[in-house]
Amino acid sequence: MRDVTTQETRRISLYVHVPFCETKCPYCDFNTYARIEWLMPSYIKALVREIGLWGRLLGSPTVHTVFLGGGTPSYLPSEDIEKIMAAVRVDFVLEGDAEITMEANPGDFDARKLESYLAAGVNRLSIGVQSFDDGLLQKLGRRHSAKGAGDAYRMAIDAGFDNVSIDLMYGLPYQDAGQWESTLDKMSDLNPVHVSMYCLTLEGGTPMEQWVKSGRMPEPDPDLAADMYLSAQERMREQGYRHYEISNWAKTGMESRHNLTYWRNEPYLGVGPGAHSYMLGLKGLPGYRFFNLKSPRDYIERLNAPLDELLGPSDVDMKETIENVAVVDGVEDIDKDLEMAETMMMGLRLDVGIEVETFRKRFGGPPSDYYGETLDDLVTLGLLTTDDGSLRLTHRGRMMGNQVFSRFF
Repeated sequence: MRDVTTQETRRISLYVHVPFCETKCPYCDFNTYARIEWLMPSYIKALVREIGLWGRLLGSPTVHTVFLGGGTPSYLPSEDIEKIMAAVRVDFVLEGDAEITMEANPGDFDARKLESYLAAGVNRLSIGVQSFDDGLLQKLGRRHSAKGAGDAYRMAIDAGFDNVSIDLMYGLPYQDAGQWESTLDKMSDLNPVHVSMYCLTLEGGTPMEQWVKSGRMPEPDPDLAADMYLSAQERMREQGYRHYEISNWAKTGMESRHNLTYWRNEPYLGVGPGAHSYMLGLKGLPGYRFFNLKSPRDYIERLNAPLDELLGPSDVDMKETIENVAVVDGVEDIDKDLEMAETMMMGLRLDVGIEVETFRKRFGGPPSDYYGETLDDLVTLGLLTTDDGSLRLTHRGRMMGNQVFSRFF
């Protein structure tokens, strides 16, 4: 049995991509598709096969978080969620207290489905609410109502989920400060343990971007969006949430462990069409980032081949082994300089920032050895602070995060 495992890949996070949506939102540029429900049965078989493939290739590493995202995992029959999780348990070592998150849309689940999710091991739901304003929900192409979103949240709590996150969006066309405050009020009434709030980005090629370009829809006001973010910060602080990442707030101990893997630049495996993975290499050698082909149909077709054909030759190095996996569409070397820069960029999104000693152990020296002049400039500009053995963004630095992050590349 081939095993390209390294010490660093023995404990990973797992992302499972579900590309199905009943309808596709006009602002979304994710690798998701509507009206291909007929592919669901063959897709689940292919997905289980890919999970088995990587379990064999990586020597059944330990998985400490699982995230079923998309797309809309809750759009699948609940039996499919059970099949996916059963495959994970067969082909990986799933930690007993693993965080297992599933994205869900209001209206996609009922009490029976929720019971099935819990039985499958799902212990965290991330509900895509986006807004508690019916008019804005319609403009966003969402299928649920504000009342339906609240009912869905309460249904999940009543079913036994004690870790439920909700997603909200601000900086939307037509959205005013009053609508945002009303959404924050309704969020506060629910009192979720975790909230993600994202500013709308007009992604190229999406219908919403075209509507704004053509004048069919007004362009969002960035100054108003900044005010909404500041308002959210104040509201969440008053209610005892920890602002642990630029766009995420949590009650004590309820931070997203899976997303912390990304922000700490730690290893993860992605399965499904278009899914990305990041594996650290042997000490002194580069790590690799790789990604799967995007087409669900091609993904299914390629995974119909015999296992040996899916894996390719056995007498090649790690990079070639990954490149030869039938559904892998590209592999990128991650050398030390890029790994450090990405670690800085992602880590500074967190309220704890970059712990200097942790960075030194990982890279052989403190951040000042590699970014001394840049760090001095950012401190002088009031965007970065250095205290208690950590580098952290200031309040102003958080508002100008992208400008800070770009300095490390």
